[in-house]
Amino acid sequence: MTGQRLAELYVEMLNTHNPDLVDEFVAEDYVNHNDFVADGREANRRFWTVFFAGLPDVRVTMEDLVVSGDRVVGRFVYRGTHDGELMGIPATGKPVEMRSIDIWRVRDGMFAEHWDELNLMQLFQRIGALPALGGQA
Repeated sequence: MTGQRLAELYVEMLNTHNPDLVDEFVAEDYVNHNDFVADGREANRRFWTVFFAGLPDVRVTMEDLVVSGDRVVGRFVYRGTHDGELMGIPATGKPVEMRSIDIWRVRDGMFAEHWDELNLMQLFQRIGALPALGGQA
């Protein structure tokens, strides 16, 4: 499967809130280089299940996609409402927006390895877990 198609499946999984779609684009031995998701396809599925519970109306837009060799790089915007617990933070009902830049390594037509940069500070400010810059609420 092409890197572009894998990224499209990622967006489809997010926008349909169907964590079982990871079977189509995440390798079983997926290596995830971030502090929120353990390695492996099943850990990825569990993470997205919890994420969708915290942001049940989340919608994702792919802003950019670059495919080169075995690397796929995407820039994404996530928008939704914090209507469930998210990373231990109780629901606030507030709208949120988060941005990410994701890099995947492709092996045998699946995402095999992942790195990302997440704009979590903005997310946590929007749900009131962190004060806004300059001390504004």
